[in-house]
Amino acid sequence: MIVSELLGTGGGVPVPSIRSVGTAVSGQGYSQDALLDYFGVSDPRAIGVFRASGIQRRFLTLPGLDAERRPAEEGSGALRDKHRRVALDMGSRAVRACLERAEIGSGEVGFLCCVTTTGLLTPPLSALLVREMGLPTAVQRLDIVGMGCHAAMNALSAARSWCVANPGAVAVVLCAEVCSAAYVFDSTMRTAVVNSLFGDGAAAVALVCHQPWGDAPGRRGGGGLVPYLLSSASRVITSAVDAMRYDWDEAQGRLSFFLDPQIPYVIGAHVEEVVDDLLGGAGLRRSVVRHWLVHGGGKKVVDAVRVNLRLSRDEVRHTMGVLRDYGNLSSGSVLFSYERLVEEGAARAGDYGVLMAMGPGSAIETALVRWEEA
Repeated sequence: MIVSELLGTGGGVPVPSIRSVGTAVSGQGYSQDALLDYFGVSDPRAIGVFRASGIQRRFLTLPGLDAERRPAEEGSGALRDKHRRVALDMGSRAVRACLERAEIGSGEVGFLCCVTTTGLLTPPLSALLVREMGLPTAVQRLDIVGMGCHAAMNALSAARSWCVANPGAVAVVLCAEVCSAAYVFDSTMRTAVVNSLFGDGAAAVALVCHQPWGDAPGRRGGGGLVPYLLSSASRVITSAVDAMRYDWDEAQGRLSFFLDPQIPYVIGAHVEEVVDDLLGGAGLRRSVVRHWLVHGGGKKVVDAVRVNLRLSRDEVRHTMGVLRDYGNLSSGSVLFSYERLVEEGAARAGDYGVLMAMGPGSAIETALVRWEEA
């Protein structure tokens, strides 16, 4: 039976699946208490934000301390160079791990989509990776810059469309976020909230679309249980378009990220309608979804999603585990959670799952998957 019939799409339409995942971090692991000392945080309110975050450790690439035991100054040029260096290092390691897990050669990659929000590179990260990793110079590339924490979902949508048009070919999505290249060090509560959350990390997934037509050539299954990308749904909340944004900090001479305290409530108020659109389009109810992979935007955000969707704490265990061990990894967070589900081995044939991420816009992006044998 061809994959499209197995999944009920009919008409011989090829259906892409996620074949493997790989992740990487860089820099040094810091506890929240160590970061309080590093940043010199003394405001009791800011200390409370760090300690109530649900985060135990994050990986960051931070400058050393100066003679006054303050973080050494990094200008905009140094931050750009750090973003390039660390994104390329983490990104190449994540892609290699992803390809090796699926036994895919680097020469087989036909499409590469790179996601980042923590720095602007020209030439882009995708071109740098082609040179660094020896990827095919004819690879088709897309760089998604500035969309923020939900951008992995947008990248998966683009890769899914490419795979449908190129059955049997390999697409790779990479999210590489160097959040420590976008930090500001000062004593404001705005800065404390951002500095309490984000970490550096990269995650990559490989997608392949089965060739459903007879004995036509192309990469086929290869065995194993994989999630097939069935559909997606999104929502831009225009009333909160400025709730997550970069501003230019004149005093610091760099971009400074802003998170509105109302974000959890904004996301919570709209998450049901997006999920119901996603599942309704497939004729499903929430009760059939066995696996929820939610972006770990912060403890309050995850709680807002959980409460409004009436999910148990166990259903967001991977989200909270990634938040605890890595912090908010921006676009890569949802893929780190997916990797934990893969390693857990809890998915079974016929299971449905929802991938969800939230970010600037304000926007909620979702995807519906179903696990079947490859």
